[in-house]
Amino acid sequence: MANLAVFLDRDGTLNEDPAPGYLSDPERVKLMPYVGNVLRRLKDLYNFRFIVISNQSGIARGLITTDEVNKINEKINVLLKEYNVCIDKFYFCPYHPKYSTQEECKCRKPSPEMVLLAAKDHNIDLAKSYIIGDSSSDIECGMNAGLRTILILSGHGRETLYSLQKQNKMPRFVAGNFLEAGNMIINDLNGDYN
Repeated sequence: MANLAVFLDRDGTLNEDPAPGYLSDPERVKLMPYVGNVLRRLKDLYNFRFIVISNQSGIARGLITTDEVNKINEKINVLLKEYNVCIDKFYFCPYHPKYSTQEECKCRKPSPEMVLLAAKDHNIDLAKSYIIGDSSSDIECGMNAGLRTILILSGHGRETLYSLQKQNKMPRFVAGNFLEAGNMIINDLNGDYN
């Protein structure tokens, strides 16, 4: 039987995205409000797989290293351990069109490539799975992969909502915060939105 998953953007969705720019110090990692409790609840209710899908172009730009990205990811799981939950797998695209080839950049969101790879690796039913993110590339990636999309109004979410409205590419759900996003998933799976 196929698994259900919640695909998650990282910076600005799962953890705070400190200014300026690229997160490289694990000591600066802070989970966004409600994240640990919501993931625990979704795991308990539906046994979701949690998979992070993120663009990490700071690597191609020479601003952060792959090792630093991996350490940030490890720190996220250390923090989630307090809630008895973890991210099952982190996928990230280290490339950027200015610094990398077109072929290398095929993994960059909004491409569904990382989602499709994760679906294959973890036997995921994409039609019944979700993506939560705060950017246009997250929502478009989810649409391209056939996921149920949730735009969260943390991080860059508010600007993203305006941009998506102009493009007529609305997410399935818009959540004010991570707690609301989790409740939307539960209500959707219970048939409350049908």
